[in-house]
Amino acid sequence: MSTITAAMVKDLREKTGAGMMDCKTALTETNGDMDAAIEWLRKKGLSKAAKKSDRIAAQGLIGVISTVKSGAVVEVNSETDFVARNPQFQEMVQKIASLAAAVNGDVAKLLAATYPGTSNTVETTVKDAIATIGENMGVRRTGALSVKDGVVADYVHNKAADGLGKIGVLVALESAGDTDTLMAFGRQVAMHVAAAKPLSLTSADLDPAAVEKERAFYTEQALASGKPKDIVDKMVEGRLKKEFFQQACLLSQVFVLDGKASVEEATKAAEKDVGAPIKITGFLRYELGEGIEKKEEDFAAEVAKTVAASKGG
Repeated sequence: MSTITAAMVKDLREKTGAGMMDCKTALTETNGDMDAAIEWLRKKGLSKAAKKSDRIAAQGLIGVISTVKSGAVVEVNSETDFVARNPQFQEMVQKIASLAAAVNGDVAKLLAATYPGTSNTVETTVKDAIATIGENMGVRRTGALSVKDGVVADYVHNKAADGLGKIGVLVALESAGDTDTLMAFGRQVAMHVAAAKPLSLTSADLDPAAVEKERAFYTEQALASGKPKDIVDKMVEGRLKKEFFQQACLLSQVFVLDGKASVEEATKAAEKDVGAPIKITGFLRYELGEGIEKKEEDFAAEVAKTVAASKGG
C-alpha cells in the first residue's frame, strides 16, 4: 500500500477544494492514485449533493456578460449570501455566464455544456461545488439577446464582482449610429429597467391574462359608480392606458433618469447624439430569487433540533 504523504493531501485539496480529512480518506481508498482520488471525491460529492438538493437555494448571484452585439444573463442560486461572496462560487458563475449566450436561454443545454478548462459538464461542476462548499446550488434560468446592427447594453446592480450582482439587466438596441454613444444610452435604459421593473416592452407584449385581470378590476370599480356601460368601457380603456400600461410597459414608462419624458421619447431624443434611428427591441431583467418561495425558519426550533441531534449522537 502506498504511503499517503502530507504533500499528496495538500495537492489533492488544492485540486478539488475538498476538506483535508476527505482528501486523506480518498487517497487511502484509492491507494495513492491522484486521478482515482479526484474521481472518488467527485462521486462522494454527488452523494452529498443529493442530500442537499431539497434545501431551498434563493441566494446566489446573477451573472451578466455582454459582447457589444450580444449578451446573456444567468441566475445561479445558493442557500446563503455568505456563499455568494465566496471567490470560488463567483468564478463559477462568471464561467457559466460565459457559456450562456451560445445556448440562447436553454437551461438544459447550459447544464450539458462543457465547463471551461475541464472535461466536465456545467451540471457536474455545480454538483462538485455543492460537495466542496457544502450548500445546495443550482442554475435556475438563463436568457440571451442579440442584434444585427446596434448594441446589447448591460447593467449589474448591487455588484459583487465583474458581471455579478443581485440584479442583472440586458437591453437590445438596433441602430446604425455611433456604437459608443448608443452603448452609453443603452446602459442608462438598462439602469432604468433595473429600477422600474417593466413587465414588457409594449402593451402588445403583455400577458393577456394580466391585462384581463386589470381590466376586470377597473370595470368593477367603474360599474360601482353607476355609470352607463358604454361610458364604463371608455373609462376602463383610458385607465388601462394611463395607469397599467404606463407602469408595466418599458417604452411607456417615465424615464427615471429624466423624470418627465417616456422611455420612448428619451430614445427618440437620443437619436440626435447617436446619429441614426434607435429601436429598443427587447430587454431581460433578472432579480436574484424572484419567484422562489423562501422557507421561513423558526430559529428556536432549529436550535432545539440541533441540540437534540447532538445528544442523540
